[in-house]
Amino acid sequence: MLYGTPAARRRDAQRNRAAILEAASEVLAEDGAVALMPEIARRAGIGQATLYRHFADRHALTTAVLGYQLDLLETRVAAHAGHPAGFRDLLRETLHSQIELRGLVKLVRRFDNALQERYRQRVIAAFAGPMRAARDHGYVRADLVPEDLSLLFTMVQGVAEATGDVEAARAAADRSVDLVLEGVFQPDPGLVSDGP
Repeated sequence: MLYGTPAARRRDAQRNRAAILEAASEVLAEDGAVALMPEIARRAGIGQATLYRHFADRHALTTAVLGYQLDLLETRVAAHAGHPAGFRDLLRETLHSQIELRGLVKLVRRFDNALQERYRQRVIAAFAGPMRAARDHGYVRADLVPEDLSLLFTMVQGVAEATGDVEAARAAADRSVDLVLEGVFQPDPGLVSDGP
């Protein structure tokens, strides 16, 4: 058969799609980078025709990349299940990923409000269980609720986008992550002094 078996074509298509999503994630992580389809195709090691067979336009690609990143996030969160003490590291890692993918976040803000809200709810749902477990074990503030996480993500994103200088943005965002986490997490009881 000239083009191989259907199963082989499906495997090739799955490989190509995965390569496209990885390449697009890289491009979107670069400050000032525009999700140019030719650059994504080049990094994925495929032709532009193959890219457009998978994703008709930038909106379709952005939507797929966001879904891919949310899948990765849900996998990371699931890996922390049953480890409430690790919630701080999980949240820090997620906030840093958000900083790295600020180009993607900017593109997502062009989506209609209903679609943005659907993605926001997916993130909050992913974190709700681990956050409750951390709260029940005394690792986070007793009044912390899942919706508060949306505020944290918004604050850190605002800081990350406040400057065009990549390193300055990352440094400011890192500082904001530290301040945010200090406001969310309970101090280590062994480090709290009762006075002089």
